[in-house]
Amino acid sequence: MKAFGVIGVIVGSVALQMAFARFTVGGRWSIDLVLVAVAFIALKWGPGAGVIGGTIGGLTQDALSGGTIGVGGLAKTIVGFFVGVIGSQFIVTRPAPRMLIVAGATLVNRLLVQAIVSAIALSWAGVRWPVMLTETALNALSAFVLFQSIDTVPALLRRGPSRRSSFGKRKW
Repeated sequence: MKAFGVIGVIVGSVALQMAFARFTVGGRWSIDLVLVAVAFIALKWGPGAGVIGGTIGGLTQDALSGGTIGVGGLAKTIVGFFVGVIGSQFIVTRPAPRMLIVAGATLVNRLLVQAIVSAIALSWAGVRWPVMLTETALNALSAFVLFQSIDTVPALLRRGPSRRSSFGKRKW
């Protein structure tokens, strides 16, 4: 069951990433929904699932982006493992710590990708801090929306129509 959940979350995040790609192309906005999904997987199911989710998500993103295959996969695998370790060591159920973890994961992922690409090219290209900080903020915000949705939507669905407001009903 966990494997289907990991694959489902990754497929959904890749589909959303592709749907929003036209809004993020050009460097104005940068958001990595696959990284948010990897962090979600790692926090929910642990470091092993984070590794699997990071590998599948990163390699899929690499294959679809046309860049060097393996760079994003390796970075997201490492990030997925460490987010899972942090999630298993600390109680991370509130929105603020989750957002902080996703923000840190975004920074680490970006720096890892930059370091791997620089090691391949044998030169450090530098870090574009405004782009990286914008991506960090947008990823943290999307993580907040994702985690809040996961926490509240099932509870609303369980309530069902029988417990909704009784406004307008007469009680005899």
